[in-house]
Amino acid sequence: MVDIENQRAILDRRKLAGELTALADASADPSSATAELQVILRRHLAEGRAEIRRRFDANPRGAGAGLACAHEMSFLVDQLIRCLFDYAIERAYPLANPTSAEKLSLAAVGGYGRGELAPHSDIDLLFLLPYKLTPHSEQVVEFILYRLWDLGLKVGHASRTVQECMRQAQGDLSIRTNLLESRYLWGDQPLYEQFRARYEKEILKGKGEAFLKDKLAERQTRHKRAGDSRYALEPNIKEGKGGLRDLQTLLWIARFMYRVRDFVDLVDQDLLTANEVLAYDKAFNFLWTLRCHLHYLTGRAEERLTFDQQSEMARRLGYTDHAGSKGVERLMKHYFLIAKSVGSLTRYFLAAVESKELHRPLFKMPKLSLLKADVEGFRNEGGQLTVAGANWFQKHPVDLLRIFAVAQRHEMGIHPVAMTWLTQSARHVDAMRTDPAANRIFLDILTGENDPELALRRMSEVGVLGRFIPDFGRVVAQMQFDMYHHYTVDEHSLKAIGILWQIERGALKDEAPVASEVVRQVVSRRVLYLAVLLHDIAKGRGGDHSELGADVADRLGPRLGLTAEETETVAWLVRYHLVMSNTAFRRDIEDPKTIADFTDVVQSMERLRLLLVLTVADIRAVGPKVWNGWKAQLLRALYQRAEESLSGGLITEGREARVAETLKRLRAELPDWSDADFEAHAARGPASYWLSFPLPSLVRQARLIREAELDRRPLSIDYAVDSWRAMTEVTIYVADWRGLVSQLAGALALSGASIADARIFTLKNGMALDSFTVQDSNGGPFESPAKLARLAATMERVLDNPTKTLGELVKLSPANPAVRSFPVVPRVLIDNKASATHTLVEVTGRDRRGLMHFLTRALTAQNLQISTAKISTFGHRVVDVFYVKDQFGLKIESEARLKAIRDSLMQVLQEREADFAPAKETKSVVTAAQ
Repeated sequence: MVDIENQRAILDRRKLAGELTALADASADPSSATAELQVILRRHLAEGRAEIRRRFDANPRGAGAGLACAHEMSFLVDQLIRCLFDYAIERAYPLANPTSAEKLSLAAVGGYGRGELAPHSDIDLLFLLPYKLTPHSEQVVEFILYRLWDLGLKVGHASRTVQECMRQAQGDLSIRTNLLESRYLWGDQPLYEQFRARYEKEILKGKGEAFLKDKLAERQTRHKRAGDSRYALEPNIKEGKGGLRDLQTLLWIARFMYRVRDFVDLVDQDLLTANEVLAYDKAFNFLWTLRCHLHYLTGRAEERLTFDQQSEMARRLGYTDHAGSKGVERLMKHYFLIAKSVGSLTRYFLAAVESKELHRPLFKMPKLSLLKADVEGFRNEGGQLTVAGANWFQKHPVDLLRIFAVAQRHEMGIHPVAMTWLTQSARHVDAMRTDPAANRIFLDILTGENDPELALRRMSEVGVLGRFIPDFGRVVAQMQFDMYHHYTVDEHSLKAIGILWQIERGALKDEAPVASEVVRQVVSRRVLYLAVLLHDIAKGRGGDHSELGADVADRLGPRLGLTAEETETVAWLVRYHLVMSNTAFRRDIEDPKTIADFTDVVQSMERLRLLLVLTVADIRAVGPKVWNGWKAQLLRALYQRAEESLSGGLITEGREARVAETLKRLRAELPDWSDADFEAHAARGPASYWLSFPLPSLVRQARLIREAELDRRPLSIDYAVDSWRAMTEVTIYVADWRGLVSQLAGALALSGASIADARIFTLKNGMALDSFTVQDSNGGPFESPAKLARLAATMERVLDNPTKTLGELVKLSPANPAVRSFPVVPRVLIDNKASATHTLVEVTGRDRRGLMHFLTRALTAQNLQISTAKISTFGHRVVDVFYVKDQFGLKIESEARLKAIRDSLMQVLQEREADFAPAKETKSVVTAAQ
């Protein structure tokens, strides 16, 4: 057991035993004095926990604070259970002359067996029996367990004979691992020693290779379950890739195969160096400290470091804001670097094990295992490339890059030993940056026919990529503290490269059909791949990362051998890599001015193609569920409008023809209508209406309007669920009146629907046809019958009594409490140049249910007509864009009116922001572009 300072301050076992003895002596039946027993145990447990917490809080940033806390928690539980065990055996159920069958041994297993317990971890116990469970032993076991459960402890337990332990360990990897870490706790010690001897002989001996392979397979499954990335922004510090469980897996393998107690013992067996053991200890201590802080902070066995905990964790651990980076970002960068070091340490250790013990490689690729000859100057060991020795890369520095190119070209692995030597030699890459041959090799890797993401990821893991491209090294483990991005900057960039490669191969033709088609027309693959790699390269520098990234591209292009034209295009793509998504998601792409402004920036079909493919790769690489059919449709529509403009003149020239063509196609879809009925319907809508919806929507709306008119219904609602777009289109046909949009938005919010887009039309018959594209709280289509029924009922309730019903919105809390963790600067931008017919109002604020209702209510109070609303949500931040006119149908030009609009919207944002953060965190920015 680890030495613990002043143990009796945590729990004095003699004192506790004395109190239990006094209780038993004063009781006629000690087995029934459970209430009094609980009072004593609960007091000692609470005092011990308080002392451990006091010690932890006194040194919250200490290198070994977390591990010390874990050892102290284990000691506390040890002493408590030992006293309870003695009470049960000697006082509650004493036996004057127990038989051999009534012997009982108690062992700690699992993490508790290691002597490590986080503040709210489970306690795993093994009651060892010589034979089957006797009535007396059953009484003792139940007495102990019920007392522990009554204390609120989470206890996992098993009662088994030694033979049963052996049988179950042979058939179950989890049990085999738990028993590997068993520790004698109390009771019959010879029985426990018998168990250990048989475990050593029957389970450990000769089974090391099988255990190793089973644990690696288990590790791979666990990683996939946890997201299979060590760079997820809300990591599971225990089960995730690069977390505590990975380090514990290495220790299990070491103990199983080499019978060591601690990792440091592997140095003597030439399996690890002293520096690698130091890296292990550093990572282990850091992760344990994080884990204990997380348990104390949440008051439960929480292992996921979520956004709403990260800021407080950073404060507790002393991470402060620096220029260009927040304290929380510095904490998470430290975490990701630790997770990366855990990956490197795993690779070192497994390579050493393979080299020392196994005849067949752990990572063998069967289809290449028969190859014997060297491959382009590198050794081939079972389908994996390696070199002659540790100093090879010092003598042949260009091979620091070439080995990745050869492995990529032949679809081979790189031997773990070679990966270790690459890490140790990575500093020699610095001298290669100006070598034309090395730069050609890198560009070949980046644009290779075989998976470039895998090659680049390997290069990044060993530190070669960050040294060869120092700007990339700056974003390694760089966190983006928001709820929109799911990965660190480097991980996002590498995933984007992989997605680009999939697009190019046609693997995403169903999800991104236009990008998959136009990528084949791209003139320069080198431009596209380099732009994707560099698009976020300047994040975390405190300025506009697009502009700063373009400067990086200007410097790097010539070094890598790109022409001046190619370099200019890469820099342009990096500078404008957000323009297509911003236009598609925040602007009305049926407005000719929007298309004209966009094409003024793009200027050529080649740039348009490049920009579309980069945008798709960028969005898909943000994280799971970020890309959906709705975004795909908006980007596709923008691409088609821009393509038409760039190839055949301005969009406005074909507007009347497009309306006529739409009406012709609509007429064909309504064969049961008379000509008079169709002409009456066609006369109701303005030209902008016919160009704002796809044909299926126009057909549904036509039938909705006709049925409403025939039945004289005051309110008609239509739903169209689009699973591919992950959206539901909700169309409302009702008499128009002032404030209607705000009331409808409020009804949708009360129903739990999140608005992604709104198109508002007042038809020539005075009726409103308002279409909202909505999702549920999980980002999926709003489609269950119960939800749709609730929406219809809420809509009717709101329209009948809007003042009373919409008052409920004020009480609604945000759907995700994590949004409280992120500062948001409210902003209102009013633009009279973006549209020829409308004033554009762009509002940025913190996301919350009902925000669109409050904003549209403020716009209505300013006597404005809302024609279109575009809603974009980026995690915790929302950007709402409204196309508005005044009551006369004109743009708003008066400075006094513009100021009144800004002020009213800022008041809404500041009122909403006050619900989330202290006043000192809320700042206002109001800008205008007129």
